[in-house]
Amino acid sequence: MQHKREAFWFYRYLSNFYDKLVNPLFWTEPMREKALDIVDWSEPDKLKVLDVGSGTGFTTQGIVQRVPARNVICLDQSPQQMERAMVKPELENCRFRLGDAEHLPFPDDTFDRYVSAGSIEYWPDPQQGIFEAYRVVKEGGQALMIGPIEPVNPVSKFIANAWMLFPPENDYHLYFQTAGFTDIDWVYVRPQWQANERYGIAIVGTKPAPGPSAKAGPRRSRALTAHEPEGGWLGRNLLLTGRVLVGSTAGFLFIPMALLAHVTAPLRGVEGEQQPLNKEQKAVLYGLGAVAVFFIGRAILRRRR
Repeated sequence: MQHKREAFWFYRYLSNFYDKLVNPLFWTEPMREKALDIVDWSEPDKLKVLDVGSGTGFTTQGIVQRVPARNVICLDQSPQQMERAMVKPELENCRFRLGDAEHLPFPDDTFDRYVSAGSIEYWPDPQQGIFEAYRVVKEGGQALMIGPIEPVNPVSKFIANAWMLFPPENDYHLYFQTAGFTDIDWVYVRPQWQANERYGIAIVGTKPAPGPSAKAGPRRSRALTAHEPEGGWLGRNLLLTGRVLVGSTAGFLFIPMALLAHVTAPLRGVEGEQQPLNKEQKAVLYGLGAVAVFFIGRAILRRRR
């Protein structure tokens, strides 16, 4: 899914149940609040904020608790995700814009705060995305990036890398240092069922001088859209279909894995209050149980024969 077109189609369908299955498992309110708290939100009425990869607006809901919604611009490449955000009452005064995180449609030194959560995983060139974050933030402004860290478990690592980009922790620091951010700070975030503290990272930096990063190359003349052809029509579409199928399968595997981890967390000695599963999560869990019973029963019958 670390290609814009594949991510576009992935989220076209995932948007239907993103808030019910994905956020409650992988990007929770406690995680969001811990991440946003490392940013300086002083004088909120004066802060102009850009939320990049805003999706269904879950992170934006945390931002507008700190800054007036009229001061927030949400940018995403998925109209389906954005439609989910636009109907949320607390976000009705936000402004929404389709766009590319690696080619932001804003002038230099426009925003006081830049926030991006769960978006870097889909950027073909993460360093370019951080260069853009640096460029659009004003001198003295801050940029906050929140993303996953490459898993340690070999099985999880294989599935994660088949799905999208899971950068090693050190890469996040290098992205910010290379762009020129100073006063870099960070915290680790994890859902309540995850034992590994280094599940995800929230990293923030301050822009020390106006203008683009000294290390950034020339900007592209236009953004790469989700619909542009690339190569031969047949070959490109076969490749796109294959990537969407493989990446989506790997991505969806994380849902049952997380549900099982959630249920078994107390048995594994994972500390922290476990949030109750919602009805959609329970339905998936019961479905997994039914499939498991079916295959186990089938195996038993075969042995008896």
